[in-house]
Amino acid sequence: MAFSVLNRRPDSGLGNVRSSPGDPSRNIDWVLIFAQATLAVIGCLTVYSASRTKVANEYLFATRQVVFVIIATGVMMFIMSLDYAWLRERAKFFYGLTIVSLVLIFLLAKVSNGAQLSFTIGPINLQPAEFAKVTVLLVLAGFLSEESTDSVSYERFVGALWLGGIPTALIILQPDLGSSSVLVALMMGLLLVAGARARYIFMITVLAVSTVGAAIVVHLVNAYQITRIRAWLNPNSADPKLQDFIFQGRNALRATATGGLSGKGWLLGPITNAKSDIPVQWADFPFSAIGEQFGLIGCAIVVALFGVALFRIWRIAHLSRDLLGTYICAGVFTMLLWQVFQSISMTVGLMPITGLPLPFISYGGSGMVTYFVLFGLVQSVHMRRMR
Repeated sequence: MAFSVLNRRPDSGLGNVRSSPGDPSRNIDWVLIFAQATLAVIGCLTVYSASRTKVANEYLFATRQVVFVIIATGVMMFIMSLDYAWLRERAKFFYGLTIVSLVLIFLLAKVSNGAQLSFTIGPINLQPAEFAKVTVLLVLAGFLSEESTDSVSYERFVGALWLGGIPTALIILQPDLGSSSVLVALMMGLLLVAGARARYIFMITVLAVSTVGAAIVVHLVNAYQITRIRAWLNPNSADPKLQDFIFQGRNALRATATGGLSGKGWLLGPITNAKSDIPVQWADFPFSAIGEQFGLIGCAIVVALFGVALFRIWRIAHLSRDLLGTYICAGVFTMLLWQVFQSISMTVGLMPITGLPLPFISYGGSGMVTYFVLFGLVQSVHMRRMR
């Protein structure tokens, strides 16, 4: 009996030891999974605490958020099962669908607060600008990886600008300055890693600023977006048109600042749990809810979790088997870094209010699925690094 036990072949077990070291299933980055899952759980708790007093059904938004996370997890697992090179081969098709959806949104989407951002299908709102982050990443990473050089030629630089610039311009016209800024950050990050010259990066910056400026001058950016910027530049203004935005931003900052070291406790924040102090806090200002309820410690934990995720993505970029994988990771790194910075900065008044969601924390299905897909792509790169 003892002899048979000692000579029994080991089963797959937790380590899946019967498979080769290069098997993708043995190379999941569990640290990245842990950081992502913890942020998603914090997000569900934050959405519940910030929305429960604002709607008739206190569990409405929290329940939806949990459903979004479950769906996003399934989609991420599917993306992880695919070789990212296979997705790159179909990137042009996905990119084409994105362009079509961004055009159709002007014809089919309802106007909300002066903007056309999403398609409404029953209880579901689909926001093409979110999914553009994935498709533009794939097509740009594939395009730049075709040249195995240490620098980006001028022709390829211009081609990358066209590929990224078309969807960015369409998103600016919606208008959605927050999402368009993420695509600009994606282009800059990828071109920088690919070896673009400093003057090329400067050209992107000038082009982006000029495009937004021109859109404002010719009134393609509506008054709602401009009012947000004016409120940020004039926080003490008595202009009645600015008061709603000043009130919202001021209360978000006050909620974050009054949390102290350890916060007032979950569901005990007087601003977060008031009925109207910060409208749509669960989507636009979730970091203020974390600051008021969990204080500096809670905010530090959230920022640290994002830091862990960024470090693991950076590490996976270095371990990638090819340039395509490196560029995919670099793009995800840049978008995540910019979006976290922008969302937290607008909460504490360092940046204008753009409505850009905090990844994994803010309420919203499109944003949740998008970042789970992006992390699935990163995992796909890591899982296949030894092939």
